[in-house]
Amino acid sequence: MDSGQQTRQTVIVMRHGDRIDNFEPLWTEKAARPWDPPLVTNGKVRAFCTGKNLKKELGFPIHRVFVSPFLRCLQTASEVIHAFCAVDVNDTHMSSADGVQIDPSKLKVSVEYGLCEMLNKRAIRAENAPKDGNFAFQIPECEAVLPQGTVDSTLEPVYKELPKWEEPTETARDRYKNIIKTLADKYPNENLLLVTHGEGVGVSVSAYAPKPVTVFEVNYCAYSMLERTISNQEIGGFELCPIVAQNGISYTVDEN
Repeated sequence: MDSGQQTRQTVIVMRHGDRIDNFEPLWTEKAARPWDPPLVTNGKVRAFCTGKNLKKELGFPIHRVFVSPFLRCLQTASEVIHAFCAVDVNDTHMSSADGVQIDPSKLKVSVEYGLCEMLNKRAIRAENAPKDGNFAFQIPECEAVLPQGTVDSTLEPVYKELPKWEEPTETARDRYKNIIKTLADKYPNENLLLVTHGEGVGVSVSAYAPKPVTVFEVNYCAYSMLERTISNQEIGGFELCPIVAQNGISYTVDEN
């Protein structure tokens, strides 16, 4: 940067869309991967429309997307990326990625294990988890879900592998806090979108809220927005934009 140059970095942390097993409880009984449900159609629509609204409201570009390897997050990221990169996103009839023409040069996306679901019984029912603890995610298979031409497969994930099954909740929360800051520090001159799970979005709020808070609900496709100042002298601390309550995140301010 030139002397005195200063800019702002924005990091958006988003939950995935509506997952099928919460609408069709019997889905898991026949699924080959019951721990990895896809989105329902409404979930894809919600994700696309969230991306469409974000593009309209932000007023600045998202340069890079990082996404959990779980299918529901990959599909959410795909819908949002289609909205961000659509050649004509203002076309009012568009409500999902189907048939949307994109310009893949607008951003890059990579799979990041550090954004994965909490791997414990609090987040994944024990009967749905793989018996051997192997969740069997393969990066090339994950990348195939994402829009062609947008994937940056040259990047090494910050977390080289998934956490072990029965990951303690506090360990998972520390992981989410770490991965948000690590990715932001790695790309300080880029605005980022991180597509993850409800707990990750909750941590992005509790870790950076100006006062101690307890997050008790994160809706599908809810998102937080973190901002900080970047200059040639220093990198400032993140500030939580005061919009989270309007974007599907509910919390209480801790009194003590």
